[in-house]
Amino acid sequence: MKRRHIVLLVAITLISIANSGCGYNTLVEKQQNVRARWANVETQIQRRADLIPNLVAAAQMAGIQEQEVFGQIAQARSQLLNATQGDPQNRTPEQREQIIQANQNLTSALGRLLVLVENYPTLRSNESFLKLQDEIAGTENRIAVARQDYNAAVQDYNTTRNQFPMVLVASLFGFKEEPYFRAEEGARQVPRIDPNALRRNSNAAQSR
Repeated sequence: MKRRHIVLLVAITLISIANSGCGYNTLVEKQQNVRARWANVETQIQRRADLIPNLVAAAQMAGIQEQEVFGQIAQARSQLLNATQGDPQNRTPEQREQIIQANQNLTSALGRLLVLVENYPTLRSNESFLKLQDEIAGTENRIAVARQDYNAAVQDYNTTRNQFPMVLVASLFGFKEEPYFRAEEGARQVPRIDPNALRRNSNAAQSR
């Protein structure tokens, strides 16, 4: 009788190990897909960040003096570039969250600049500036597509990870949930800026 119990216990252990191996391989495959999709997102984010200085330079050459907005854009871009240092496919979920937030901050700052442009008819009719805007708009579309692909991969991975018994394998081997790339709440709303108030703040700062 004891021998049968031992054999049964060994069989159960071997089956559990085999199932864990299959589960581990499945999670690795799906996690790698998430990382590959995320790398595509970062490629488009980097392209966008590279275009921002040219957009700002064109605005400055046209005589826009709202240094507060330019400072916000420079700070947001710097934070984004710092967050994207290293290999995109080796990001932890926490690092991806930081990049998502930094990208949202840059979107908000850039939105303020584009609202200010509405007060400068000459700049709005400038061919080079309009081309830059088109390039950034195209990049935004590419980011949107890459974000959708990434979120689909995340949904597939997280769903698999949280199902039983896969969740046990995930806990055993340290597979964490991956964050979705969601638009910031209110990001679709057009920023409202009072250019005169910005000029007053800029002049007051310069007079100190």
